[in-house]
Amino acid sequence: MKVKDVMHKGATWVKPSISVSKLARKMRQEDIGAVPVGEDDRLVGMVTDRDICCRGVGNSRDIARLTARDVMSKPILYCEADQDIQTAVRAMRKAKVRRLPVIDKNRRMVGMLGLGDIAAKASRVTSATALKALAAHHR
Repeated sequence: MKVKDVMHKGATWVKPSISVSKLARKMRQEDIGAVPVGEDDRLVGMVTDRDICCRGVGNSRDIARLTARDVMSKPILYCEADQDIQTAVRAMRKAKVRRLPVIDKNRRMVGMLGLGDIAAKASRVTSATALKALAAHHR
C-alpha cells in the first residue's frame, strides 16, 4: 500500500508571516492539529497546536505578535506519495511525529498523512505498528 492510498488529500500550507491567532482560527475552523508552512514554493516548517501552546503561550511571549515562523517546528519532515506506507510509518516513528506532509514526484504538496489516516485505511498490522511506536514516548 502506498502513502497516496492512505493520505488526506488537498492539504494546504500557510506563509510564515501569518499571525498565530489567524493560524489558530484556521486550525479550529478546519478541525486540524497541524499546518505546514511554506515560503518561496517550498515547505519550511510545520505548526502544530502543541507548538502554539509550548513555543508561544508556554514561553510567556506576546501571542498577539507571534507568527507561524516564531512557533513552527523545523526542519520540515515529509514523505512521498509513491512511498510504501511502512516506510512513512518508520519515518514518523523515528522523528516521533504523528503527521507528515505528502509531496508528489514534482515536489508539490498533495496531502497530509496522519496517524488517524493510517488507522482508518492501512492494514491492521501497519496501523498497530504505527500506533504502538508513536504512542510509546507518551508512557
